[in-house]
Amino acid sequence: MIPLRDTLPSRRFPMVTISLIILNMLVFLFQGYLGTQAPLRGDWSAEQAQWAAAGLQEPPIFNPYYAVATGQRILASKPSVFEISRAEWFQTQFSLIPAEWLGGHDLAPIISIPLWLTLFTAMFLHGGLMHLLGNMLYLWIFGDNVEDAMGPIRFLVFYLLCGVAAAFAQIAIGPSSSIPMLGASGAIAGVLAAYFMLYPRSRVLTLIPLFFFLRIVALPAVFLLGFWFVLQVISGLNSFANAGGVAFFAHIGGFVAGLFLVFPFRQKHVPVVLWRLIQNRRTSRR
Repeated sequence: MIPLRDTLPSRRFPMVTISLIILNMLVFLFQGYLGTQAPLRGDWSAEQAQWAAAGLQEPPIFNPYYAVATGQRILASKPSVFEISRAEWFQTQFSLIPAEWLGGHDLAPIISIPLWLTLFTAMFLHGGLMHLLGNMLYLWIFGDNVEDAMGPIRFLVFYLLCGVAAAFAQIAIGPSSSIPMLGASGAIAGVLAAYFMLYPRSRVLTLIPLFFFLRIVALPAVFLLGFWFVLQVISGLNSFANAGGVAFFAHIGGFVAGLFLVFPFRQKHVPVVLWRLIQNRRTSRR
């Protein structure tokens, strides 16, 4: 199911939501620019020794390293010399690497900022165009109304806190992982949770593929986002068998954080509708 738009208009210009979308896109364009530059070469054995000395796993392999022979990039499992694009190098620098972060060792590629800041820089990196567009679509659809309910400053702090909670959830699952974590989906999962709590009755126009046909259906937000969360849990449980891929537990952690943080961050006059509905149902049963 692919959400297209909701039917709930925002009351004010969503300044923070649009700014976040623009910032994510600018970072992605910068990554694309770096990808056009000459690749970097390095000594695989030296990096491997550096990580081993720190008691960590092998250096993070964001994309396979390549041996350089006869002027061509030849795939090899552990070449003595590797070649990597500047875009991949940039992503690995500013992504969050659990083993590196928990160990406090800023190993190659070294960054010029404190290591803890990768908790935030990783939120603005994306591994590909579809990764970026998918995240920005969800932020565009659901972010404006949540920003309405919180106000711009509170919404920004809420967004970042959900992203941090998402990162910690994924770190807890794989504390020794050397696989870089990147993407805005953990923070956006918190936004989805806030929308889930604040506007459960809102309708979301959703594209549903049915075999060879496509249908657009207006689904209640409580169903669409509830289904999305259940899908993340199921996918997360299935992901234990895989070393990398999608960070489903970051999505789960961000969503759970959003469920709780929506209470202190929403403006006082804005009701948490789903919570009221649950309370009213409990009262009616007594």
